[in-house]
Amino acid sequence: MGDNNTAVIKPGVRRDRSKTLDLVYTAIGVTLIAVCSWITIPMTVPFTLQTFAVFAVLLILGGKRGTLATLVYVLMGAVGIPVFSGFGGGVGILFGKTGGYILGFVLAGLVYWAMTAALGDKLAVRIAALAAGLIVCYAFGTAWFMYLYMKNTGPVGLMTVLSWCVFPFIVPDIVKLGMAVLVSRRIKPLLDRHE
Repeated sequence: MGDNNTAVIKPGVRRDRSKTLDLVYTAIGVTLIAVCSWITIPMTVPFTLQTFAVFAVLLILGGKRGTLATLVYVLMGAVGIPVFSGFGGGVGILFGKTGGYILGFVLAGLVYWAMTAALGDKLAVRIAALAAGLIVCYAFGTAWFMYLYMKNTGPVGLMTVLSWCVFPFIVPDIVKLGMAVLVSRRIKPLLDRHE
């Protein structure tokens, strides 16, 4: 009889443990994205490690937890917590010209989640999913930028906006993707042992 009671309790305990891990891992993911957003690499066009963090969180935590962490990060910034680049925060940043790229991280997470759910969790699929998500992020952010720029300033060409907002970041983002893959291959197996 004791064995039967134990068997009844175990699924509930497992479910509670899974929810706790979801919360803990999501919080760690949000923290990583925020900290990396504050780190600026000075170059001709300065950039942050924010994209690296989004890639790493998705690779390490998976589509569901990684997307949730990215969404929570964006929502925290929206309510004014200074988690964005340069310790910025507030809805004004999201509704500014470059806010579409920040919102695009959530779309990138959804693309990653959908692709890995449909095609499996092999490394090639995960890399392709990150690349596809990045393209969606670029497209959404660029459309957002163009709309606001034309509304407030005047006409601007697509190639001009891409030269400002996308082309300078392609190579750094590819490097960040590679770094995230290397980091995730070290960390993900450690977390998987505790699932």
